[in-house]
Amino acid sequence: MEDGIRILSEETLSKQKYHLKKLTFELIRKTGEVQKQVREVYDRGNGATILLYNSDSRNIILTKQFRLPTYLNGNKSGLLIETCAGLLDEHEPEECIRKEVEEETGFEVKNVKKIFKAYMSPGAVTEILHFFIGSYFPNLKTGEGGGLKEEGEDIEVIELPFDEAYKMIKKEEITDAKTILLLQYAMINNLFR
Repeated sequence: MEDGIRILSEETLSKQKYHLKKLTFELIRKTGEVQKQVREVYDRGNGATILLYNSDSRNIILTKQFRLPTYLNGNKSGLLIETCAGLLDEHEPEECIRKEVEEETGFEVKNVKKIFKAYMSPGAVTEILHFFIGSYFPNLKTGEGGGLKEEGEDIEVIELPFDEAYKMIKKEEITDAKTILLLQYAMINNLFR
């Protein structure tokens, strides 16, 4: 067994836009016992997300868009307030996030800095998300944003004070994990102090 795991079988359940597989494998437990397990794994590719901030005005840019899975799990409007994000496709993480910022928010972003990467739902999804922060300024507005219609995007761009956004976590108005992580990063690291 390589690395304490042996893949016994792999079955494609769906390969529409993304890839859903059923894997049967053996895993060596801490006790040395070999246990057979079956899991479904969803591969949608890796992504990137960014907190756009303006330290002069103490404002940030967020987006709001419809997310079907949240609607199906109790979010009555299906709308979710989030940091700008997107799938890497064939791009490097920083290249991807710069492109997504222009498409979704209409801003050109300056001073992009990668701060960490994380698995967001490692029990079932392979995705690694690369987290960035970056400055925006009113004079760097290049378009309206809103996303790409051909990708089904209908994105509202929201500019608001950082302190107000941070309070929205406790009020459960911001419930997106990547956004919460980036807002907490900004608070812990005194991004606006």
